[in-house]
Amino acid sequence: MKVFVTGGAGYVGSHAVRALCDAGHDVVVLDNLSKGHEQAVDGRARLVVGELADVELLDRELIGGGFDGVMHFAALADVNESVRCPGLYYENNVVNSVRLLAAMERAEITRLVFSSTCATYGEPEACPITEDMRQQPINPYGRTKLAMEWAMRDAVDAWGLGATALRYFNASGAAADGSIGEDHTPETHLIPIVLQVALEQRDGVKIFGTDYPTPDGTCVRDYIHVDDLASAHVLAIESQKPSTFRSYNVGTGRGTSVREIIEAARTVTGHPIPAEEAPRRAGDPPKLFADPTKIQSELGWSPVHMDIESTVAAAWRWHSAHPHGFSPASQEAAP
Repeated sequence: MKVFVTGGAGYVGSHAVRALCDAGHDVVVLDNLSKGHEQAVDGRARLVVGELADVELLDRELIGGGFDGVMHFAALADVNESVRCPGLYYENNVVNSVRLLAAMERAEITRLVFSSTCATYGEPEACPITEDMRQQPINPYGRTKLAMEWAMRDAVDAWGLGATALRYFNASGAAADGSIGEDHTPETHLIPIVLQVALEQRDGVKIFGTDYPTPDGTCVRDYIHVDDLASAHVLAIESQKPSTFRSYNVGTGRGTSVREIIEAARTVTGHPIPAEEAPRRAGDPPKLFADPTKIQSELGWSPVHMDIESTVAAAWRWHSAHPHGFSPASQEAAP
């Protein structure tokens, strides 16, 4: 199969590209490298540096390119930024995605796997979260992802697109060999922030809210290993049929609290990792974790990495070997 991957130089995208290549597929990556990194792209894939908004580029690559399907990761994903700059998120995550759908229609490509998010559920009334629960996002980021799911559903009816929305929870960890991992600037995800404390790049970590109705009072989230996410994408694109819309939660089905993440990082790194208690942040639900039954039964997918310490250890291998991410200074420091 030949697959076009937008945002394939980013964190989840680069792991999916590697998984596609390992499965024997031919891969072309489109990325503007504003958030992604050229070094993260598997050498077996062809990288095209360009913008999703460039319609001529999309047509040049897709029409007559012999592609069987598209994986779409290219999106902005900072919730706080989306609140400050909603127009930026609607332009990039919705308008540019609709341009991609139009280019796929012109190229007669009918397989699409879309990087969606559990943020489309907003603050669910119950956990674990199932795919049939109401989607009522509470921020522009989640609303732009849901808008793209609507556009995909309409394209299914209009011209026979076959599409899967993978709604994932907290992507975490790194490749088993430590060669690719998470590198965001600024960093907003808990595990890399905690590991930056262990690397003495931060003084400590803040725990936002300690009075939630959870076992230890801190927020609980579902941390899904990035390699497990990648395998779900490969299964989804390989099984996709035309004129069909599917949605799947991709998570472990288990919740891990903020305090448990910090303790796991202390165990893995041997660093004390100072933590400071702080007030709750607005809009943080107490619990968010998936019910992955549907994807397990329909695609035969199950997460391999269920132990949070092993996921943190995988992330630690990446961050300790690449303390500056994919920058040249990091490469010189790597063993």
